[in-house]
Amino acid sequence: MSSPPGPGGPDLAEVLANRRWVRRERPFPHVVARDVFTPGFYAGLDAEFRRIEASHPEVFRRDMAGYDASGSDLDRYRDGPLGVFVSRAWHDLIAGVAGVTATGDVTASLHHHDPRAASGWPHNDLNPGWFADPPPDPGAVRLSSDGPVEYHRGTRPDGTGAHETIRGVSLLFYLANVPWQRGDGGETGLYRAGRPDALAAAVPPINNSLVLFECTPFSWHGYLANADTMRNSIVMWLHRPKADVVERWGEQSIVHW
Repeated sequence: MSSPPGPGGPDLAEVLANRRWVRRERPFPHVVARDVFTPGFYAGLDAEFRRIEASHPEVFRRDMAGYDASGSDLDRYRDGPLGVFVSRAWHDLIAGVAGVTATGDVTASLHHHDPRAASGWPHNDLNPGWFADPPPDPGAVRLSSDGPVEYHRGTRPDGTGAHETIRGVSLLFYLANVPWQRGDGGETGLYRAGRPDALAAAVPPINNSLVLFECTPFSWHGYLANADTMRNSIVMWLHRPKADVVERWGEQSIVHW
């Protein structure tokens, strides 16, 4: 596959290790992949994440209510190797794999769980997100930080245009962790629809691997408590037009903040 590089970013054809990604249907459709990037490119991602953790620990904020983790927006690191995750080529690849017509609006962050972090609550990510106008061009992406629009509720200065979207694809990419072993915990738990108490699958946080899925009323998932090892990941969402969600599942399906 040949993909155009983003500004200053790599050509995905050169850094993707393989396209042998596996689609699973239960408990809801999702895709898992290991050895996502070539060893050399992954080493650069790993080193950059560790550098940020070590040299700028203050950027990891614990401001996610009810979530035992800290995070930092990826937008400030878009000029380094981590910028691949906010490139248009990566956006279009992930949207195509998930089968979602995405708008080019993206949120992405670095996530860190300390050892013995508590489990998160099951949720489906079918949430709204506001972005500054104009919408991104077909070859570009727009991050929630690109403009003075508050992502969760759309508050903004008078005269500032904005558009409302809904999260369309969730993706977690695992990196900068010690080798994972069964019993370490820290997996992404997947739950049966309508049964957020019924864990059906667990995706382990193996370095250079990912899990992604379309955000729907049925995509229940959550963090599973880890033991004595930390867990690091990149978490990102692609967005879709609100009208698509309303037409498919109804206005009441949207989970407001």
